[in-house]
Amino acid sequence: MLLVAVNALVGGTLGQERTVLPLLAEKVFHLELYTSALTYILAFGLAKAATNYFAGTLADRYGRKPVLISGWLIALPVPLLLIFGPSWGWIVAANVVLGISQGLTWSITVMMKMDLVGPERRGLAMGLNEAAGYLGVAGAALATGYIASTYGLRPGPFLLGAVFIALGLGLSALTIRETHHHAKAEAARHVSVHAGTEAGLSSRAVFTLTSFRDKSLSSVSQAGMVNNLNDGLAWGLFPILFATAGLGLERIGILAAVYPAVWGAGQLITGGLSDRIGRKPLIVTGMLVQAVALVMVAAGTGFGTWLAAVILLGAGTAMVYPTLLAAIGDVAHPEWRARSVGVYRLWRDGGFAVGALLSGVIADAYGIPAAVAVVALVTALSGLVVALRMRNGDHNAAAQP
Repeated sequence: MLLVAVNALVGGTLGQERTVLPLLAEKVFHLELYTSALTYILAFGLAKAATNYFAGTLADRYGRKPVLISGWLIALPVPLLLIFGPSWGWIVAANVVLGISQGLTWSITVMMKMDLVGPERRGLAMGLNEAAGYLGVAGAALATGYIASTYGLRPGPFLLGAVFIALGLGLSALTIRETHHHAKAEAARHVSVHAGTEAGLSSRAVFTLTSFRDKSLSSVSQAGMVNNLNDGLAWGLFPILFATAGLGLERIGILAAVYPAVWGAGQLITGGLSDRIGRKPLIVTGMLVQAVALVMVAAGTGFGTWLAAVILLGAGTAMVYPTLLAAIGDVAHPEWRARSVGVYRLWRDGGFAVGALLSGVIADAYGIPAAVAVVALVTALSGLVVALRMRNGDHNAAAQP
């Protein structure tokens, strides 16, 4: 539960940007091209994706807790950069630093929970972790929207982020205990689910297995990337779309908060449900539900339609997010599971960068609704890839003693 609380603070640190930064780009720095405005998401996504990859290796080499504390220390300058940055380049730099911090802190909370629970409860544990993180994102997005509407875009919203970072660092340093020995104990009695997923793999072998060779691991990796591709779109362009339609800051804050709130709360149900009914049905259904929600956003013109759409988008994402992480844990050997999680999260958070580029270019050429429609199509196709390629029953096989 301490790790759940820490990840809520990790999510809050990210959520401080969700409502405010797209509007800061437009109103303070006067960026006219969507592609330019989305550079901060591109920077964040690349930094976080790369850090995710190394987080697993570092956690296996030095232990989980030191890496977690390092992630919080790296986050310390982020609020100052966002508050005092005199040019957009400073904001982009802040998001590089934030991406590195998030890649360490969020990855490690995932790994530590996997260390602590057995296969039968892995989905539930991932649901709790991701629910806490994205409820933290939602709460911060809502709070910063209110603060910005009352006190302005700077500095008020980012002072909240500074509080989250201080609390996260304190909890991690003073209360969290090392969990790496739990993974080592599990590895000693683990039976591999499939040939080729045994112990003793090099980091290169883990990368190729997770990314391409294993049907389930590679299906999960591409679905994670597409999921965060559409999240990057929602983060960067939804507030601008809503503002262009005449919605005020408070209503934009509500829409920016409802999506991760439904996403976060829904994972309390979907994580445990995936332990019972399997990972694949929830992943396929969730990707298709997200696609429908994005079509609603593209076609919508008012607060009511967009509210329904972001609720549906959150529900679809809740089906997918903890389930994808649990699916990695089902197949990966405990000895290299942290590295496999890192590879998955490399691809998944690379979706932020791909989404920022793809949606920005299309939005500049054809408008935001067209960008949303294209991403909806990509999301639906990703769900079909999982339906055709991912194996059934891996979670049951992993649960066998």
